[in-house]
Amino acid sequence: MNRKPMELVQKSLARRYRAERRFRFFGVVSVIIGVLALLVLFFEIFSNGLGAFRQTHIQLSVNFDPEILEITDAHDATQIRSGNYEGILRKALAQRFPQVSGRAAKRELNGLVSIGAAYDLRAELADNPELLGQQKTYWVLADDDVDTYYKSLQHGKPFTARTSEARQAQIAELIHQGEIRTQFNWRFFTSGDSSEPEMAGILGAVAGSLLTLLVTFVLSFPIGVAAAVYLEEYAPKNRFTDFIEVNIANLAAVPSIIFGLLGLAIFIGFFGMPRSIPLVGGLVLTLMTLPTIIISSRNAIKAVPPSIRDAAFGIGASKMQVILHHVLPLAMPGMLTGAIIGMAQALGETAPLLMIGMVAFIMDIPNSISDSATVLPVQIFLWSDSPERAFVERTSAAIMVLLVFLVCMNTLAVWLRKRLERRW
Repeated sequence: MNRKPMELVQKSLARRYRAERRFRFFGVVSVIIGVLALLVLFFEIFSNGLGAFRQTHIQLSVNFDPEILEITDAHDATQIRSGNYEGILRKALAQRFPQVSGRAAKRELNGLVSIGAAYDLRAELADNPELLGQQKTYWVLADDDVDTYYKSLQHGKPFTARTSEARQAQIAELIHQGEIRTQFNWRFFTSGDSSEPEMAGILGAVAGSLLTLLVTFVLSFPIGVAAAVYLEEYAPKNRFTDFIEVNIANLAAVPSIIFGLLGLAIFIGFFGMPRSIPLVGGLVLTLMTLPTIIISSRNAIKAVPPSIRDAAFGIGASKMQVILHHVLPLAMPGMLTGAIIGMAQALGETAPLLMIGMVAFIMDIPNSISDSATVLPVQIFLWSDSPERAFVERTSAAIMVLLVFLVCMNTLAVWLRKRLERRW
């Protein structure tokens, strides 16, 4: 009599177990697909970007001929700045490849080295005036097309799109004589942007990002914490505060480009502040990160046990003393974590900064929040739109640097929470 109901129960349980296994299987497959997609993305970025940390150099014997340089006094800074360093480089190339003749062929030969090599020689002579009239062997910076072709040869996939047969033969001769090699590209970390890929670096963009984040943190953290304290500890519960809380939550989901438009209208349009400076960028990112910091700070304040407040009130502490001496110190780990996550979000933003003009081509390194600057995500955007193939390496390498900053900031947030938080 009871066998039929038991069979129905067993069939129902079997269906539920099968459904649970399918759900678990789909979950595992989803995780695997996500991990594989992430690995493919990282592999693509790292495989394209690692080459940017190496730069091709060519060995040349350079004669600092005073007649070609048109320098009579190597201690005269004006003469050093105006010297004809391209001329001594052309002479060194002509001596290295004496078989090259004809104006077009010589022009192509001169393209083996970068225009940055002339600046390097100028700096060398400025530091060592005794080199005037002497000859010395240098590893000079190669042109970006030479760099791309030489690196492609090392990987067994020659890229000949912008390399003529004559230049390929010259590079082959340099390889045979051991007069071409790659060196660590310190210039990538010590120089600003440039229209020449082999001379382009991220220092200007990194400095701009740090100055912008400094302005953002100095403004957003105290304002966000003060707003959270007021809403949690002082604000009456009425329709007005409910309206404020709803709008703070909504602002956290507003697209970042809207804040860029707001900054363009207010800070630049109304107040007349200059474009493309870290101060304006920091103000815009402050507006964007404030909702995140306020929400995380309120949650940190809510996490403080009520018994802490009751004990403080019980020994005669005022409300301000309770907040400053007990609530804020205990909530600070969560507040700092939220602030760091907000800063990491601001570090990766591009759209709001494009709206205020931080997309300009800027070669100089900014020294203050009022100097023209760009930021690392915008620099990546600019390089990705450049036609030169060598900028593909720079773009991926800059992405790698940005990822390192983001990972460090998120790691710091996790460490602070683990190090400072108290469990109740």
